[in-house]
Amino acid sequence: MDITITLTDGVPIYRQIVNQVKYLVASGLLQPGEELPPIRTLALQLKVTPNTIVKAYDELESSGVVHMRRGSGTFVSEGRPKLALLERRRIIEQRIDALLAEAHQLNFSADDILRMVRERKAAMDPGTTAEPADVEK
Repeated sequence: MDITITLTDGVPIYRQIVNQVKYLVASGLLQPGEELPPIRTLALQLKVTPNTIVKAYDELESSGVVHMRRGSGTFVSEGRPKLALLERRRIIEQRIDALLAEAHQLNFSADDILRMVRERKAAMDPGTTAEPADVEK
């Protein structure tokens, strides 16, 4: 499990862990039933206190992402499909928000952006053609 902590972004460390585990589950990189690293192991790996990992795992368990088996470890819950859809949607919505904010700063309209997205999508799909997006202002 690859988790990266950023000390400069203002997001609490436990929250970064929660968000990244949710992403790993939503993307299918962590499968239902798969075991997460033990608390002490992950704490050493991330160079944080075990209490930080406990807080993250507790939040993940209360939201249904993982379940803990006392003495056995922490495992990805079987209810992944619903979580995956919600989490995938949240991730994409965040990226859309950032794109729209940047597009606004660069004086692109929503229609311009939609045309460019369709063009890029067509370029990625073999056998599909699309008209070039005319977005010059």
